[in-house]
Amino acid sequence: MVFGAPHGTPYPGIVNENYAQAPNTLRRALEQEAGWPDHWDFDLGGPLVHGTGFKVADAGDLQTASQDGPGNRALIREATAEIVARGAIPVMIGGDDSVPIPFIEALAPHGPLTIVQVDAHIDWRQERRGEPMGFSSTMRRASEMAHVEKIVHVGIRGLGSARRGEVELAREWGAEIVTARQLHAEGVAAVMRHVEKGSNTLITMDCDALDAGIMPAVMAPTPGGLSYYQALDLIEAVATQTSLVGFDMIEFVPERDVDGAASVTAARILAHVLGRCARAAA
Repeated sequence: MVFGAPHGTPYPGIVNENYAQAPNTLRRALEQEAGWPDHWDFDLGGPLVHGTGFKVADAGDLQTASQDGPGNRALIREATAEIVARGAIPVMIGGDDSVPIPFIEALAPHGPLTIVQVDAHIDWRQERRGEPMGFSSTMRRASEMAHVEKIVHVGIRGLGSARRGEVELAREWGAEIVTARQLHAEGVAAVMRHVEKGSNTLITMDCDALDAGIMPAVMAPTPGGLSYYQALDLIEAVATQTSLVGFDMIEFVPERDVDGAASVTAARILAHVLGRCARAAA
């Protein structure tokens, strides 16, 4: 089940309205394809979900508010928990990189959980501007959750918010860091050697994990990121070798998508996730 979470936990002095239209922008990018359920998808080797018995439902957007961090977290946690209780796979469209915190919390019934974080940044800050639940702390908060067993960071590169202490703490906890350079050199095997077959897995994908050449619509575009097919190969590997119990896509900034191409790229990745879930369930 797909739902939008436009706002997460704000930082004082940092505007988080940039993501408000992200869910609807990606929905619009998928409108035409949604009308062709029986058409062949060459990235999947068959129709998206047609003939699999898999059903996709869109629950719309949560009524989040820009500056209401506690209220936004409660809405996301409750919506995700309800989807999990129904035996469905939650697919969340954010929102900034703080929205996965309550999303991950609500996946507790699927523990022990492996998180595959696809991102340019590791997000292990204890706090930023006095706020511990913001977008620089997502994986730090996840590491404190009893049901989170493993974290694998994928696509890390460039200069982010982490200092030496955060990197060392992540490694001491047991997080695996697969840099973008490693992924380019070794392929998806560089990631999957850290992911146990058959494990329950969440993919949380920050759009800035993708190379800035194909994904300029982010707040922190960084060269050297994943290509479209590297992202698809990673999703395929996780979905076929593990049990994918959730997916989120975050940090898409519509106003920076000047020609609309980035929204199509992001939407196609979302569609691929749905197609892989359908095949896993068949």
